Amino acid sequence: MNFFARARTGFMSWMHETPLPSSEAYPKFQSWHHFDPLQQWVSWVPTHLNNTKPRSTNTENIPKLVLLTWNIDATSSQTQARVTEIITFITDLDPKVEVVFLQEVSKTALQQLLGDARIRGSWLSSECDDTAWGKQSFATVTLVSKARFASNAESGGNAILGPIWRVKYPSHFDRDALCCDILVPSLTKPDSESKLSYATRIRLINVHLDSLPIQPSHRPRQISIISSFLRAAGYGIVAGDFNPVLEEDATLIENSGLTDVWTSLRSEELGYIWGVDGEQPFPPNRLDKVAVLGLTPSSVQTLQPGRLSNLESESQQAGPSEDVPWSDHHALLCSLSLPAK
Repeated sequence: MNFFARARTGFMSWMHETPLPSSEAYPKFQSWHHFDPLQQWVSWVPTHLNNTKPRSTNTENIPKLVLLTWNIDATSSQTQARVTEIITFITDLDPKVEVVFLQEVSKTALQQLLGDARIRGSWLSSECDDTAWGKQSFATVTLVSKARFASNAESGGNAILGPIWRVKYPSHFDRDALCCDILVPSLTKPDSESKLSYATRIRLINVHLDSLPIQPSHRPRQISIISSFLRAAGYGIVAGDFNPVLEEDATLIENSGLTDVWTSLRSEELGYIWGVDGEQPFPPNRLDKVAVLGLTPSSVQTLQPGRLSNLESESQQAGPSEDVPWSDHHALLCSLSLPAK
């Protein structure tokens, strides 16, 4: 990495108060967004960490994070109807999901997400349009709960949102990693007045790694870059569609020093999340994964998508829809304990 690249990374790290690794993959920072009834989706500025006070010293109440990751299928028909059903399914889950990672969000799906009253009322979005997607026809989207991340940080162990950015890495499909930080208030009073001593930083990375057994494969380099961003923060989660279709992909997570949550908690089970209905041309596979650095997972499960039936077609000619699943992927739901210093 040359001098100018290091200087640029150092400047970005300082400007956004965000620890970044020395890497040839540069971050491109963007805004969080919330829905304003008068202005539509607008930029949202997180509460500054300096405003955070330490929480209760009750160490028995260690906060948890509930995360769902789902490839919602960009190519199947009935996109608007499928997305609506997916939103209903997610919002009805108990316990409540606090972070949602979506992959293969098409431009039509994004419009449906951002137009849904439930998303507008209860979630902050990484996107307000497809500006940050570059040449991609579909991309990743991260949603975070307003109740958990946009209310007073002193109440109930709430966390604070940090910056959000995309990292471009080598890819045959122009894909990137969608990164953000959350800041968990400390259980005890800090020893100094440094604002960074008030919280533990946890990095969340939403990924859709390169598809297909194309050689040379960029997935090893993609995982290496992602893990370097997690290590720069100290704690973190990477989740999404890993597309492990080559033999070398089976150990990429462990070789990068990360923990595969499924194999950690449910190693006796196959955990297939794609191809289980026999409708795909390839064998079943555990394409979607959650991996962590320095965090303790407490549960993980797959969630089967429902199917559309007896719905009106999205075309101008109304009629019964195809009986199609909401997605060709199952979702992964994971609960993790957050560190509390």
